[in-house]
Amino acid sequence: MKDKIRVAILDDHQGIIDGYLYRLGSAQDIEVVATILFGEDLEEKLARQPVDVLVLDVQIPTSPTNPNPYPILYMIPRMLELYPDMVVLVISMHTQRTLINAVMESGASGYIVKDDQATIRELPSVIRTVAGGSIYMSQYAYQELKRSRTGALLQPLSPRQLEALSMCATYPDASTDELSQMMNIANSTLRNLLSGAYLKMNVRSKAAAIAKARQLGLITPEKPSPDVRTFQGNSH
Repeated sequence: MKDKIRVAILDDHQGIIDGYLYRLGSAQDIEVVATILFGEDLEEKLARQPVDVLVLDVQIPTSPTNPNPYPILYMIPRMLELYPDMVVLVISMHTQRTLINAVMESGASGYIVKDDQATIRELPSVIRTVAGGSIYMSQYAYQELKRSRTGALLQPLSPRQLEALSMCATYPDASTDELSQMMNIANSTLRNLLSGAYLKMNVRSKAAAIAKARQLGLITPEKPSPDVRTFQGNSH
């Protein structure tokens, strides 16, 4: 088991990177292993250094000589396919509903609005959350995503989403990699199934989704504790 969560940061503003380094500096279980200013350097850095959580903005220049935006929405699923144990956390100033939806559809595990200072101050906790297999979103981004998927919220969970939640409930200590192997799917596919289920159920974590699914009778209920007894008809 790894001692630390390995983090890489892709942002074209050194001041922003320094701020993240400051927030993460006191977290003993988190190590920033790479900082990247230009999109074209991302693949090389990831190939050189294992990363558990990739923190990035969506509008990054491609290179010092090419200021055009790097194709982040295309690269997220590509990187997740190449590195199935890695998760992506987007931190961006952009709040367009369509962009947030596209980022989450691409396989990201979270979207934080840069103006959400309360969440930025809790960045180590957010890193731990997404590294643990849950999604994390700024409240504004979450509400915008819900609005963009209003139709989906009215639909029941798909059989595959129910299967993913059932597996998570049955094997609570299993890693994303272990669960995806059991289901014979890619890690990124499992994350997409779970994030879609979270949105439909209006929850923000794996534990909350499992609890709500049990409450609604969608998955097998938890076995009662042995010391919990129900007495009926006793009139002593």
